[in-house]
Amino acid sequence: MMETIIWVGFSQSLFAGILISAKKKPQVQDRILAAWLFLLALEFLSCAFDFIFWQIPLLSSSFLLFNPAFFLYVKSLTKPDFKLKYLQLLHLVPFFIFEITAYILQERSNLHDFFVPDSTKWFRFSFAIASGISWTVYNYISTVMVTRHRKKLENEFSTIENSKSLKWLLFIVIIYNLYCGLAVILGVILISVPDAKLNMYIFNYSALLVVIYILGFYGLRQQKIFNPPSNESAVKDKYQNSILSEERKLFIKKQVINYVEKKKVFLNPDINMNSLSENLDIPKHQITEVLNSELGKNFFRFINEYRVEEVKKLLADPKNNYSIEAIGYECGFNSKSVFFTVFKNITGQTPLQFRNRINQA
Repeated sequence: MMETIIWVGFSQSLFAGILISAKKKPQVQDRILAAWLFLLALEFLSCAFDFIFWQIPLLSSSFLLFNPAFFLYVKSLTKPDFKLKYLQLLHLVPFFIFEITAYILQERSNLHDFFVPDSTKWFRFSFAIASGISWTVYNYISTVMVTRHRKKLENEFSTIENSKSLKWLLFIVIIYNLYCGLAVILGVILISVPDAKLNMYIFNYSALLVVIYILGFYGLRQQKIFNPPSNESAVKDKYQNSILSEERKLFIKKQVINYVEKKKVFLNPDINMNSLSENLDIPKHQITEVLNSELGKNFFRFINEYRVEEVKKLLADPKNNYSIEAIGYECGFNSKSVFFTVFKNITGQTPLQFRNRINQA
């Protein structure tokens, strides 16, 4: 069974890496994910060679690969100005050091012998400490980045699809943490109970195979989230450190409201903070500040309140024969689930309840 898992993992990670690297106009996050999958394929291949030459895997450094690779991938998706630099490859140095050293020492992955006082005990302890630090630091930073990103979205976009919210990455974080917790428990059992019959190799590589399927499926569909305006540069906006006066806030408030109401830009499902900022020639952070401080709303709420009002007009129109879903799409929503959720959050009713109440009046 272990051999089957190894070769399926190798072929799947290699195939997924090729597919993602062959995407039309691949972005920086695609290159990172493809490289990550190719390295995972190499990890499965090295495990196959371990069984051929030693009949047991050598001490694997997959933790030291997964943690920094996941961190870099998350950062490439959540940071609009992220650029891949050679210096960032230093994150993978511990992985290569322990991987190569394991082959030099021929250190086999056997938890029963973990505390045996032999010439390589120092290596096993160093590996355990490095893996623990890597998991704690990278997992914490990656989780924080995804969480902050999800909060930031409502100040950037009026419509938030699953590819923008990165729910699947949060799912991986949860699965990965559960796996790590279970792996620690099983490891303690194997170390404490010499006669325990637990196959950690099958458990570890099966979990890794599941993650590869998830990465391949969602990574192939994942698109770039942020598209900075064409006139942005690396230099900080000249207004970045300014404190808006009351007159300036009032001016921005009027400009934004007049533009949105007259142009009815909320009917465009793709309207976002970048396009609004460019069309008004007002820095994004100033619009965000005014929306939050003067109107008490983020961009998502501000735009969707206009959409809901437009929906209510159409639902109340007796001459309108469109379905509720069609009305939602007509008013700027590009997802039925988002439309229903936003409408109920704002009005306290579902669109159908609102229509029925209007018809009974």
